Amino acid sequence: MPDTQSRMTLWAIEIFLAAVETGAILQAAKKLRVSPSSISQQITNLENAVGARLIDRAARPLALTSAGALFHRRAQIILGEAQQARSELARHDLSKLSRLSLGMIEDFDADVTPRLILDMGEELKSCHFVLETGASYHLAAMLESRALDVIVAADLNLSADWMEIHPLLDDPFMIAAPPGVIDRKGDVLAQLLKLPFIRYSSMQMMGRQIEAHINALGLTIPRRFELDSYHAIMAMVAGGAGWTITTPLGFTRAQRFRADVDVMPLPFAPLDRRIALFARKGAMDRMPGDIAERLRPLLRDMVVAPCVADMPWLRETLRVLSSK
Repeated sequence: MPDTQSRMTLWAIEIFLAAVETGAILQAAKKLRVSPSSISQQITNLENAVGARLIDRAARPLALTSAGALFHRRAQIILGEAQQARSELARHDLSKLSRLSLGMIEDFDADVTPRLILDMGEELKSCHFVLETGASYHLAAMLESRALDVIVAADLNLSADWMEIHPLLDDPFMIAAPPGVIDRKGDVLAQLLKLPFIRYSSMQMMGRQIEAHINALGLTIPRRFELDSYHAIMAMVAGGAGWTITTPLGFTRAQRFRADVDVMPLPFAPLDRRIALFARKGAMDRMPGDIAERLRPLLRDMVVAPCVADMPWLRETLRVLSSK
């Protein structure tokens, strides 16, 4: 029989789902920013409340028991319904929204993200904002596990039936080369291929997208440098080590090297990536769409306008996307 002194709480259910997702008590504790002992106690309380052992804690990674597997889907539904209830109430009075967990790609962390949070903070006076920055695939995993409510990420293979997607920005790829090395009136591609190519890491979605495009074009480019940092790549380009393929967002992130790098359109078939806002479908009511509407003018003023002013040839390809 269930322990009548125990009660099933939303917090315990959230902890249970985090433990299942991460596969370890310690990782669940880091994810939720609580102590491992708190994670263990809440799982024990939940097991007492339902009258069954839900997790095999001796397994590595943690494993669901047969009862835990049955309860897991119900736990997801319960937490989803609670989030839906909060969003429906917030719809009537946004000032009462108590918590918003937001994930943003690193491209926006220096300017767009702080401005967005400041603007929202003016309206949502009682809201606790939790911000996570990182790579798109990392943010997508946190959204799926319900660690984040909304994410802004690159729209590359980030689509599923459970997602709602609000397009924000087309971010076209372009060339960055050492200053004065490329004669733009000549065969740009032939000149580039004589120089080392500095790749974005294949661990990043953008690196994989660039590599797939190069392969589709039938280009064979030797591997020598592969980095996962905008700043490190731009530093090497500025120092004359080679050329790279980047985007306006990536280029502007490395502000200190902008004057020491030449940028130009791709000398072959165009390529771009789409930045979009993602949320679990139906979980936040109109809030994701509202956040997207707040972001579009910020992107227009803080990203598109200054980039086009410096690089007019981006006018037709670097653009804010409408909600339709």
